[in-house]
Amino acid sequence: AAVSEPAQKCCTENIQPFLTSILEELMGPVSSAFTEVRSLFDKEVNEIIQDFQKTNDITKLKENVDQLMNLPFNSVKMEPCYLKVNLLQELLQDLKSRFKVYHIDFVIQRTQNFMQELMENAVYTFEQLFSPSRQADSAKVATTIEKVKLRVLK
Repeated sequence: AAVSEPAQKCCTENIQPFLTSILEELMGPVSSAFTEVRSLFDKEVNEIIQDFQKTNDITKLKENVDQLMNLPFNSVKMEPCYLKVNLLQELLQDLKSRFKVYHIDFVIQRTQNFMQELMENAVYTFEQLFSPSRQADSAKVATTIEKVKLRVLK
């Protein structure tokens, strides 16, 4: 009871007025990073489509889809996504001094974990939606892949 009122007053006067601007500032790099994840998924699936259209090889298609399933764990391909969120390091340094925000690395790491999880979900959903269509007419496979990709990106 003795701490509640001063703490409430401190939050109301010193933190709450800045929350909106802080969230807007932080959402720039976070949003950019998640957009990069989306773009990477889109690019990888487009490469699968193009490769299949050139070769019309179902075995190669299966290999490519299997490789896509490993995308979230491919640190080289995911690195550009992770770099986008590293901009938080600079933004959070300012917050650290103004609001005593600690564990900046934890915030960045958790954001990167969410990015990896998002990619895992995207490739898993792609595989689940596309799997029944693998046996379809090879002329329709590229179109099916495109439709599944668009569905996942939605």
